[in-house]
Amino acid sequence: MNLSQLCLLLGAGMVATHLLALLKPGAVSAWLQTFPRQIPLGVVLMLLGTAWFEWNLWHETLQDIAPWKNLMLVGFAAVGVGCCLFVKDYLAVRGFCVVLLMTAWWMCEQARWHESPWRNAITGWAYLWVFFAMWWSLAPWRLRDGIAWLTRVPGRLRLAAAAGVAWGVFVVGLGLKVFR
Repeated sequence: MNLSQLCLLLGAGMVATHLLALLKPGAVSAWLQTFPRQIPLGVVLMLLGTAWFEWNLWHETLQDIAPWKNLMLVGFAAVGVGCCLFVKDYLAVRGFCVVLLMTAWWMCEQARWHESPWRNAITGWAYLWVFFAMWWSLAPWRLRDGIAWLTRVPGRLRLAAAAGVAWGVFVVGLGLKVFR
């Protein structure tokens, strides 16, 4: 997948999810408030993120980690599965953070060699995701509190959703025009 296709995929995802929040703020607000403590979804997200990380580590050719690679593969798999079994509090937030970090890695990998300065918009977006993923994974109640603040006043959710739709359209535009 190249940067153009990635932008189309991520931009379409942003437009679809934020358009849903814009059109049905009550239903989205109710779901968002339950998200941080959803254990089944947390297990899926954590295992998806762990599998993605394991796949990347398995294909890593950096010689500095070669002596430790097998131990790292076992250790990180144990951490991912162990979180699903023993750290169920805010598991959805933690799993979401792992997937967010892996998606940010993918965005940076695709944008790295593109010559357009517009690639910095995608890289900056990825770094923003890294910041929030690390912040939320260290203190997952912050996402819960952020969701509570966002959904407390109906206008806030609509404003955030409109901004998300606008950003998604911008990213789709980059994928269609700039990164071809």
